[in-house]
Amino acid sequence: MMAAWLGRAIGSCVRSFLVFCLLFFLLLGSCWCNSVERKIYIPLNKTAPCVRLMNATHQIGCQSSMNGDTGVIHVVEKEQDLKWVLEDGLTPPYMVVLNGELFTREVMGKLKATSRVAGVAVSKRRPSEGFSPDSTCPNDGFGVYNSTFEPQYAHCNSTVWNPRGNGLSFEDFKFPIFLLQDENETQVIKQCYQEHNIPLNGSIPQYPLCAMQLFSHMHAVTDTVTCMRRNSLQTSFNINPEEVCDALTDWNIWNTLKPVNISDILHPDNKVIFVAARLDSRSFFWDVAPGAESTVSGFVTLLAVAEALQKAFKDNQTLSKNVVFVFFQGEAFDYIGSSRMVYDMKHDKFPIKLENIYAFIELNQVALRKNSVLWMHTDPFPHKSSLVQEQLKSLVDALNNASQNSNVTLNEISPAQDLPPSSLQRFLRAQDIAGVVLTDHQTAFQNRYFHSIYDTVESIVSNYPEGISPEEAQNLLKDTAQSLADVATLVARAVYQLAWDTNSNTSAIQADAATVSKMLYGFLVKLNNSWFQSIVPAEKSKILDDYPPHYYVAVDNKMNPSRVVQYVLANLTGAVVNLTQEGCQKRQSADMDQYDYYWVQGSLDDDSSTRTPFCIQTTTRISKALSPAFELGDWGSKEYSTWTESRWKEIRARIFLVASHELEVITLVVGITILVISLLVTYFINSKANILFASTCEPGAVAY
Repeated sequence: MMAAWLGRAIGSCVRSFLVFCLLFFLLLGSCWCNSVERKIYIPLNKTAPCVRLMNATHQIGCQSSMNGDTGVIHVVEKEQDLKWVLEDGLTPPYMVVLNGELFTREVMGKLKATSRVAGVAVSKRRPSEGFSPDSTCPNDGFGVYNSTFEPQYAHCNSTVWNPRGNGLSFEDFKFPIFLLQDENETQVIKQCYQEHNIPLNGSIPQYPLCAMQLFSHMHAVTDTVTCMRRNSLQTSFNINPEEVCDALTDWNIWNTLKPVNISDILHPDNKVIFVAARLDSRSFFWDVAPGAESTVSGFVTLLAVAEALQKAFKDNQTLSKNVVFVFFQGEAFDYIGSSRMVYDMKHDKFPIKLENIYAFIELNQVALRKNSVLWMHTDPFPHKSSLVQEQLKSLVDALNNASQNSNVTLNEISPAQDLPPSSLQRFLRAQDIAGVVLTDHQTAFQNRYFHSIYDTVESIVSNYPEGISPEEAQNLLKDTAQSLADVATLVARAVYQLAWDTNSNTSAIQADAATVSKMLYGFLVKLNNSWFQSIVPAEKSKILDDYPPHYYVAVDNKMNPSRVVQYVLANLTGAVVNLTQEGCQKRQSADMDQYDYYWVQGSLDDDSSTRTPFCIQTTTRISKALSPAFELGDWGSKEYSTWTESRWKEIRARIFLVASHELEVITLVVGITILVISLLVTYFINSKANILFASTCEPGAVAY
């Protein structure tokens, strides 16, 4: 009896020990697997993907397969290197690492036409001859010119505005394409390629080979109509819906020189002058849109105009025409922001109506002026009403007068030339307006990198000297800052003449080049600087980033530079009021129809650790920049922008060494064999447990 009990106890202990060992090795294996993964894979942390976008008719962009795409790396430094990828290589599919100079429509067309390519990674080297993945006719079909209205100008028949445009941004690729943003990571990839993938003496490269894996699977397909219908079905029948795409949306920012009641509609007799610029840009890669010339040059100049006019305006002055400063979002995607504002004006959802606009001045690309020349573009349509023609003449005369004795030479375009791509076109599409678009180009863009990753600070500003502090850099006056200040001065003086209805001397009105210099540094180099920190509310300080900002219209952009524009505009045009934080919030509730109030951080005190916050009273407001197509549920609209962005679960890239197929098969077979043997041994032990773990002696009779 005692022996039997002892046998059962030993068996129980052995089984407990085996269970403990199993759990121990599982936990140890989990940690070991993580360690092994870190040893196998090198993550690429500074990349940007090409993602999928859709409109009413088709999809564009890129995606990977569900579990990512993997291929052997092949570096292409000259076009002849493509032959290995397309024909000669014996280990397809390949991950092609392209130098920036080879990221062309011709090369991408060859890679798209073969099944031997798993994906593409593009280095950020700037092509000296220029690069623009947009079309030659940006926003074609959504401006004022079409097949029924001035068809001779439709589709840029008269002027090719972006001759370098190769249209890559509107192609649909079935494989992932990533941008390599860090030169160090690019060098790691090339070193791995050189050590493992280059054939020696004409021989075939031997395994292991250096490979890359890209993950960018997109949920949405086909077009906006399809993805929005699927969204609708998800939200109708699922408690926890998983939507597949989102409409591109953000906020327009606007400000008035004299307050307007936002809960009322302006009387038709009250005229206003619109001074506008765009806030967004785009490129081939998601959220990489530096937009130095295409975007920043215009809105920084407009901010300088607003500051100059606010200094000239006194509260007790009576303006013959109010001035409205407007910053449109989403203009790179078929005029999202301007078309929404026009829609709101027509449907009494905005305090100003189209009938109130006396004149419209748009600051477009203005940083690359040759010989200090600025060009005035007007609509050539000859059948405008006599009133609009008179207003247009007054506008042009005011600009010409303001250019006298200035550092800007103002030239008019040929009367037969059409308008460049501009927000003004959406207003003209709705109503005849006296409008002018100011640019640094007469016909084709001088910007060689329009809507590309290369439209950076180097495009318009010479490099800041090395070794200077951020504080010194933002206060360092450059030629570009002075040039943009000169343009702002001209516009401010012209607007002053129109708004004050006077021909008096305007020489006292001057844009501040030092302020322009600060803005260029902040909006092109580093949002997180001392000035921007002082003028944003504490709870919004997270929008300030240490890296150069990008101006892609956001679906959900936590680092949103357009919000910074909002606070800069409020700071430059608003008034500091003597209120506590609680009083500032109460005034916000009580006076919201006329003003907005911001409790901002303030500058650092002398001890450099605390700040003195203050309250700003401003007429700066925001309004929706969401296409009316989504307001109306007209997802297939041809009148309004219908751009949506696909959703995804993960975006990542990594490199590793891949074994030969033979070794992979052997490893799989050995693994399966070990598994089968383990199952058989486990089954045998379990079936014979009563023999293996029990005593051989039968219990005898016990007498007491």
